[in-house]
Amino acid sequence: MLQISELSKVYNTPKSAKGAARGKSEPTHKALEPLTLNVTGGQVYGLLGPNGAGKTTLLRCLSTLLTPSSGTARVGGFDIGQEPEKVRQILGVVNGGMGLYDRLTGREILEYFAGFYGMERSKVQSRILELDSLLELGDALVKRTMDHSTGMKQKIVIARAVIHDPRVLILDEAASGLDILARRALLDFVKSYKAQDRLVLYSTHVMDEIEEVSERAAILYKGRLLEEGTLEDIRARAGEKRLENAFFELVKAEEGRLVAS
Repeated sequence: MLQISELSKVYNTPKSAKGAARGKSEPTHKALEPLTLNVTGGQVYGLLGPNGAGKTTLLRCLSTLLTPSSGTARVGGFDIGQEPEKVRQILGVVNGGMGLYDRLTGREILEYFAGFYGMERSKVQSRILELDSLLELGDALVKRTMDHSTGMKQKIVIARAVIHDPRVLILDEAASGLDILARRALLDFVKSYKAQDRLVLYSTHVMDEIEEVSERAAILYKGRLLEEGTLEDIRARAGEKRLENAFFELVKAEEGRLVAS
């Protein structure tokens, strides 16, 4: 479902006038080191790492919002560079900062975005019913989003991302800012969404969320892949029983490697 081959992203610092006059090269920031990774469908795959680890950069490349500096990836069999429109057709994306149209109701937003995917009106209404059942949308469908709570808004954002039943769903810090009830609804939905022909990429820095929804994960740190595999294997390799402790041991080892080099 996901094939990543030597994918990297480097940001060049804009040249200053003084630097250009002196012929000095400006520093670059390696947001993502060359990464190779294969992920099968039928699972919720965790992507772990602190802020600045490269998680969001990777996900933005996979969703065709960023052009990688090198390498490529195939999402659902489609190349992100050669077939970006096909990638977008099978993709749903949720992050913590997505907004809504204040004057529209939740239902109106879902109907509007369903139009981008050419969905028939009858199909849209049946899909909204399904999502109402899964996400407990309730009043969020009939109220204008300006009157929504944070949890209600995030539920509509998630429903909007999956209105077309995408094969690949990207969740980037999707639980950020949610209260305990909205967070529970999100995690239950994530677990119910996985199927043999689907893949959920769940990116977060909250370890217990990954332990609840995922069986496999990749850990990124400062743009590098530190570890990948089942959660059980990751804990075993670090010699720890808890994923959070395993994460800190892996980070400590990486910092030691960086100092030595």
